[in-house]
Amino acid sequence: MRGTGETPGPAGATTASPKRKRRRLPVVLAVCVLLAGCGLVAGGYYFDSVPTPSDLKLPESTTVFYADGRTPMAKLGAQNRTIVPYDQMNDSAKQAIVAAEDRTFWTNRGIDFKGVLRAAWANVSGGQRQGASTLTQQYARIAADLRGVTYSRKLREAVIAWKLDDAYTKEEILGFYLNTVPFGRGAYGIEAAAQTYFGKTVRRDAPPERQLTQAEAMVLCAMVKQPEADPADPEGTPGYDPRRNALAKQNSIDRWNYIRDGMVKLGYLTPQQAADLAYPDTVRPIDKDAGRSDLDRPTGLVVNHVLAELRGTEPFRGKPDEVIRDGGYRIVTTIDKRVQDAAEAAADIRRDTAPRAVRGQPRNWQAALVAVEPGTGRVLGYYGGDKGSGADYAGWYSDEDGQARGFGQHPPGSSFKVYDLAAAVRDGISVKERFDSPDTKEFPASGRTKGSAAGPIRNAERAPCQPDCALWEATVVASLNVTYFELTERLGTDKVIEMARQAGVESMWETVRGNPRPQRVDLRSDPADEVAKRFSTEVGIGQYGITVQDHANGMATFAAGGKRADAHFVRSVSKDDEEVWTEQLRTTDLGLDREAVDQLDWTLRRVRAAKLDNGWDSAGKTGTWQAGKSTTQNVHTWMVGWTGALASAVWLGTTDGKPLRTSDGSYDVYGSTGAAPIWRQFMTKATEAMKLDPGKYRFDEPKFPGDTPEPTASAPPPSTAAPTPSDSPSPSPTPSSPSPSPEPTGRPTSRPTLTPTLPPPPTITPTRTRGPR
Repeated sequence: MRGTGETPGPAGATTASPKRKRRRLPVVLAVCVLLAGCGLVAGGYYFDSVPTPSDLKLPESTTVFYADGRTPMAKLGAQNRTIVPYDQMNDSAKQAIVAAEDRTFWTNRGIDFKGVLRAAWANVSGGQRQGASTLTQQYARIAADLRGVTYSRKLREAVIAWKLDDAYTKEEILGFYLNTVPFGRGAYGIEAAAQTYFGKTVRRDAPPERQLTQAEAMVLCAMVKQPEADPADPEGTPGYDPRRNALAKQNSIDRWNYIRDGMVKLGYLTPQQAADLAYPDTVRPIDKDAGRSDLDRPTGLVVNHVLAELRGTEPFRGKPDEVIRDGGYRIVTTIDKRVQDAAEAAADIRRDTAPRAVRGQPRNWQAALVAVEPGTGRVLGYYGGDKGSGADYAGWYSDEDGQARGFGQHPPGSSFKVYDLAAAVRDGISVKERFDSPDTKEFPASGRTKGSAAGPIRNAERAPCQPDCALWEATVVASLNVTYFELTERLGTDKVIEMARQAGVESMWETVRGNPRPQRVDLRSDPADEVAKRFSTEVGIGQYGITVQDHANGMATFAAGGKRADAHFVRSVSKDDEEVWTEQLRTTDLGLDREAVDQLDWTLRRVRAAKLDNGWDSAGKTGTWQAGKSTTQNVHTWMVGWTGALASAVWLGTTDGKPLRTSDGSYDVYGSTGAAPIWRQFMTKATEAMKLDPGKYRFDEPKFPGDTPEPTASAPPPSTAAPTPSDSPSPSPTPSSPSPSPEPTGRPTSRPTLTPTLPPPPTITPTRTRGPR
């Protein structure tokens, strides 16, 4: 167990490892006196049971980082502690703590014999408990407390100190102490203290300007004497934190001077160096919210997903979360700080940075945004709400007890038609193929007839091409539900669901008769034809809820040319510079050939709401879902899409399931006017922040093999103009029961709640009579 330290003792002499026999006699005598007062049987037990440092499992903070591996996102753990090996510490704190607490540390035998004998005599005679301990005894006291040992303090200190001094070098003992002792403000160990009080580190390999200085270390080591204020008299006995009050600062200065004198006596400073040393006034203010460790920020929801993801990995499977939180790990997430900042700025609609169209709206409005990197599945940005302890409107995760948490599923409406379109082009159906697209149409095979409860399928608006529209026109100009319902019947619901599943939609929420809440269906659990039996043809027009995260991953798959990667939040986990776990990057091919991908891009880049004005090729689709049977009020709006480098999905709805109503009383809120402004701002700012060349991510033009030229009287090519409320539906006769209705870029219905484990907002029960746009 013995090792060689680098820090010299006084006058530059390093410690040796002399024979212990002559040391033991006075120790044994002192301990025997104590044992005489405690009982020999108990004494034997103490000798057998006292823990040594190798027995201790010190809780150490786990730090969660952004993708750069340098910027902290959150701290986890019961104690703020970061262990630094002794030989990786600079000398500042090593010298200061010896000068402050035990100036004979490098030469003493680990025990203050006079103090032990005084305590022994007090124990026998009934006198008061005595103080004065060496650093070794102080560490012994901490070690015993960590193990819950409750017998006589001086006896346990003496016995553990004896064992420590017999088994470890002075350097090792000093390292144990510096990594264990409390410094106040919730900081345990010198590294946590350096970060908490000065924003610095004790690591000797850090840049010099980042390392804790001698003067700063002396301030920290002064606090060891009383790390926290006396709760019975916090003003009169405030301790040594100079930012607590004037008395505490004077206490700190006085003890700092005492330590400085000790540094001179021990040869760590010359008298001139000591005279030149100034007390540092750079101690950070006390942060009353420091204990929150940033978990109540929007990125606290990311941490929830990180923990859920790690529970499924080999190193942590079946283990409690404390193993991760108190394990001292470095978790590097996939979250790009630049992308996350852009996501929060756009999707947090309470901020002044949000788009004008969604600022200042009623309190029940809520947005969610997820961004995924095409080809890797890395979640680059995630906004599910403004508090990590609050509801997650972007996705769902399993907590430590295996319970589902989150409110992240919402009916996608016409934004789901991207999967219908992808399934069509994969089957060889050209986007220029024409469909019969009247205002309303019966579909007997799916039970949508005039005599049925739901009635025929209707469009929410008209397109110039009607009643004979090309598939791309039915997508771009008016998002015609009649066309897409027919397309879903022709393909089969199983093919549409299978395309969504393969692209990244892993869960869908079905309507169960008699149950007011939609129920999650794992699309991966059974073959597509079996899963499809739980859903109706309305799946093709976006009736059934999916999560924002899954939808974003689906868009990333199309952005990657049909190569799907699993969405994930963790890049790597390490401890003590050793890799514990790393992301597993792999892709699966959807079977979309180049022509199919080009037709998909060609069509969806013509959606006006998807147009970015920063030089990037972009594609996308809006969606809206109506409230109940209403044809004028909407509950959910969407915008989803991609560039070659970034894909994202945005949802804007309400927290209570009520229709979206603007602050001026209007119900004219659609995907193009609600979610789309958020999506465009985010995509513009994020792609700019990533500093990528848009010229390297251009879309290719399709060849349209075997198709005849398209008439020129259809919709225009991609427009540079921003979408306008012309996307809203035109007045039309209201059928006996409304059916899905498109908006110029999409539209759906219903309030979801993902899980019964969280008290959900009021929900509007989904039925098959609602309409998307």
